[in-house]
Parts: sequence; structure tokens; C-alpha cells
Amino acid sequence: MALHILDSLMGAKQAGLMNRIVKMNILNDISETALITLKARVIEAKKEKPLIQDDMGVELMDALRSLLPTETRKRIIDRKLPLALTRYTALRARKYDNYAREFIEKNPKGMVVSLGCGFDTRYWRVFDKSWPYVEIDLAPVIRIKKDILKDKISYSIFACSVLDGKWIEEISTFQNRKVLFLAEGLLMYLPQDSVERLFKDLSETFSESSIVFEAVNKKYTKGIRKKLVETKMRRRLGNKAGAAYQFGVNDASEIEFYGKGIRVMEEWSFFEDQDLRPKYLRLFKKMKLFTRTQWTIKANFA
Repeated sequence: MALHILDSLMGAKQAGLMNRIVKMNILNDISETALITLKARVIEAKKEKPLIQDDMGVELMDALRSLLPTETRKRIIDRKLPLALTRYTALRARKYDNYAREFIEKNPKGMVVSLGCGFDTRYWRVFDKSWPYVEIDLAPVIRIKKDILKDKISYSIFACSVLDGKWIEEISTFQNRKVLFLAEGLLMYLPQDSVERLFKDLSETFSESSIVFEAVNKKYTKGIRKKLVETKMRRRLGNKAGAAYQFGVNDASEIEFYGKGIRVMEEWSFFEDQDLRPKYLRLFKKMKLFTRTQWTIKANFA
């Protein structure tokens, strides 16, 4: 039934609700991981001594819960998440929040661009005032987010693929230096050659800028190990996005060959975090077998 007919039969308010539900039905497996990430952050934020404060995340999750199709809600939202996952997600979000906060404090006229933002609420976590921030994600995710948060969103949003070079061109027209790009839980789902091209384009367009991104080891993007990731995600999270793992690196230095002037500055694994629990896991912080399975890389563009 067309939505304009629903308007006349149910009223604008009810039709608006139906419109939201229709949108929630078109999330793909990768976009669904944004729901899982949001849920994990909210679980941690509601604890008595949370690793991360995320009031806007709680509000967004409450709204999404009522709009999700029954099948998605049962498969993802009602499923109990592993404690290790919720804690890791919170530690990662806190780390990326700190990257953004430190960058803006050092570069007040700089800008932070979140690639594949999903249902993130970083804008409200980093500062309690307006600050230069941009989000980019696929149109279905952005439409849902804007529909729920409405005028609470006071920053710029691009509803497009990260691989669509038009957003690079547009951002560069008003900010081509001192930009921090954040790619939290994104690049592993993109084709290898596309990621390399993205790094090349960013390095050629932006100067005095940086990118912080999560990487997976290349061995998990093919063969039996990729199958194991897919099986694990399907069993524990109710999602099969692991089958989409495509981009990976064996060593962070590989990205320095993707474009001119790219230099790796820092690597971080949650094994290094003081708040990692159980504490004994920190014993593995110097063992690459563990720390270079899925980790964060920060690189500068000259």
C-alpha cells in the first residue's frame, strides 16, 4: 500500500511510523552491525560504573527498538551479547572519542569526518558544545538516523558510500587541511583496491591531516579463517557480515604504499587498555598473534 494512501487512512503520524518501519527493513548485513555496535555501547553506558557515557545512544536505541522488524529485533537486539564484545566496543569508542577530542583541542579550526558512522553518537560524547564534525554513511542508515534525531543533528551529514568520491571533493572545497578521518569498524568490509584508492585520494587531497581506522589481519579476509569469522558472527551476533570481510593488512606499514606522504604514526589494541577485563588479558599486549588480529592504526597525510 502506497504511503500517500496510508496518510489518508491512518493519519500523518501513523504513516510516518510506517515509513520508518519500511526503512528499517532495508538495512543490509553490514549496516546491521551498526545496530550491534550501538547496542553494545548502550549496554556498557547503563552500567553502574560505565566505561563510556552515551545518553544520546540510549535515546537512539530506545527509538530504534520500537521500529525494528520483529525478525531483526529477535535476531539481533534481543540476543545477549558476549561481555567481551560490549567491553571492547566501549573501549574502542572511548579511544576514538579521545582521538577526536585531542585533535580538535589541538586544531580548533580543524574538522573530524566519521566514515561509515552508522548509529554512532560521537558528536554528543566528545564535546557538550558545537564542534566541526561530519558523518558519512549509506542513505538507508542516514535516513533512519535523521528521521529519529531530527533537529538534534546540527552537524553535516553525507548520505552516500564512502567510496563515492564526490564527498571528498565537496569537503575539500571548504576544508583541505587539518582533517581527521575516523573509520571505526568499516574498512574491512570494503574491497582491497577500493580502500587503496580511498587512501590515495585522501592523501592527495588533504594535507596536515590524519586517518584513524580499524584494521583486521589479512588472513581473516579469505579461506577458512574468513569462514570461521562468518560462523562466529552468525552464532554470537545473529549477523553474517563476517562473510563480507575483504580488506586486511599483515602489517600497518603496508598502507604507506597506498598514497603519497602516508606515514603510520601509532597503533593501538584494546589489549593495551588499562580498563581491559579480565586483567590477565593485558599480559598479551606485546604478542602480535593477539594484538594484530583486529586493531587500530593512525596515519598522517603529509
